[in-house]
Amino acid sequence: MIHILYVLAFTVIAFLAISNLIRNLINVGSDSRRFYGQKGRYGVNGINPTTRSVPHPELLDDQGKPFNEPLLVMRSVSVEEARQQLDQIYNSSPSVQNEKEE
Repeated sequence: MIHILYVLAFTVIAFLAISNLIRNLINVGSDSRRFYGQKGRYGVNGINPTTRSVPHPELLDDQGKPFNEPLLVMRSVSVEEARQQLDQIYNSSPSVQNEKEE
């Protein structure tokens, strides 16, 4: 008899969980299509933070302009060459110079 109560209880819990999941999916879908206007989602002045985004510094050249070349160009590097490059980067960092002075 207790087994039947457990099965019924877990069936009710599963039904509530699935109905809640479906309800939340519907709400999220409708919220993503909703327009919020001036004072809605982005604050008082209505500025979307993603529209005035600044590119990451690694994507800029020396003059501060974005690169106009592909970024996924790879070349074969030996392990020794990679170690030398990493050592060079590490030794040129400001924290290593501060440690040497102390």
